[in-house]
Amino acid sequence: MVYHVNVVHTDHLASGGIRSLKITRIRDTVVRTSPGQPPELPGWAEAELENGIVERFPVEWEPADRAQPGEPGEYVLEGQLIIEQYSNPLIEQRADPYILKHTDGYYYFTASVPEYDRIILRRSRTIAGLATAEEKVIWRKHERGEMGNHIWAPELHHIDGRWYIYFAAGTAENKWNIRPYVLECADEDPISGEWTEKGRIRLPVESFSLDATTFEHRGVRYLVWAQIIGDSSLFIARMDTPWSIVGEPVLIAKPEYEWEMQLHRVNEGPAVLKRGGRIFIAYSASGTDHRYCMGLLTASDASDLLDPASWSKSPEPVLVTSEATSEYGPGHNSFTVSEDGSSDLLVYHARPYKEIKGEPLYDPNRHARVQRLLWKPDGTPYFGYPGMRIDPAGLKARARIIMG
Repeated sequence: MVYHVNVVHTDHLASGGIRSLKITRIRDTVVRTSPGQPPELPGWAEAELENGIVERFPVEWEPADRAQPGEPGEYVLEGQLIIEQYSNPLIEQRADPYILKHTDGYYYFTASVPEYDRIILRRSRTIAGLATAEEKVIWRKHERGEMGNHIWAPELHHIDGRWYIYFAAGTAENKWNIRPYVLECADEDPISGEWTEKGRIRLPVESFSLDATTFEHRGVRYLVWAQIIGDSSLFIARMDTPWSIVGEPVLIAKPEYEWEMQLHRVNEGPAVLKRGGRIFIAYSASGTDHRYCMGLLTASDASDLLDPASWSKSPEPVLVTSEATSEYGPGHNSFTVSEDGSSDLLVYHARPYKEIKGEPLYDPNRHARVQRLLWKPDGTPYFGYPGMRIDPAGLKARARIIMG
């Protein structure tokens, strides 16, 4: 059986040929005030999108003095939704992109480079600024032994006042002898600071292991990673230090649907997002050509995260190739937040073409991309399609000013 990737139809193409998700209605905002008192306008408005999703967007209102006639009554102010659209791609030839917004106000970026020989960091006050930010090499592969080949999928985390980078690597002698490793930086600035090697994360079973990520929940830190034990599957375990696990790993996801078994049987690249009483783990599936796609695991935040029964898997992929926007093989994502903190953002990679010569891993053009992550009425994330744009369709926000 051949899995046919979803084809995004082109009936909603905006100007320039980029498919858009249209806003169908902007809900009115009601503001009450007294004559002579300027109205206190909210910084956002609720908009209904064509797929039934309701989202908040920042608003730039027209001058408030237009609604101050000095006598009781109802007046209307209009405003323009501010919809951030990021350059696509954001950064070329940077796969497995990871963006962290730190408490210092900076965004930090790291990713796999096509040579798979080093770990890089960028920093900017804005996501857009990452595209042109200086790139610093903070670590290079070894010439012999461990950490000597296939330097893959670095992630930057700040834990208990220190910086950590989780990454996968093979040995110089065997590039497929992939295992997870950790670097540590005790300095305040991870760009200029000194990085030391904490070594390999020891796992009970020695086999191909990669894509380690970490998160904290209710005072417990967890590690989630992909490992080939039969198939490439996802495991979770508690951590006792930022570079070691304790207890037996628990299998929480393995390939079971056709869309997870194209070219290779793969679940990998876990990324954690917590919201609304649930913990979501997005992951990537299948081989790294145009059939690469993303799935989703969900657990209640009150459940035992080490119980496989706590996790449910979406039977359908949540992000797939879009021929309409020419983005192929989207996946290996991370999550971050917008500059004003009002929205969640999806960070992922995709190629601009379908056909690949040779092994997909060695095609360099998996580009880092960013787009808004939406939320369905049932509280689950809506990933949309790669290259998604939100179109206000000429609609304006309205504030009904009631004076009296």
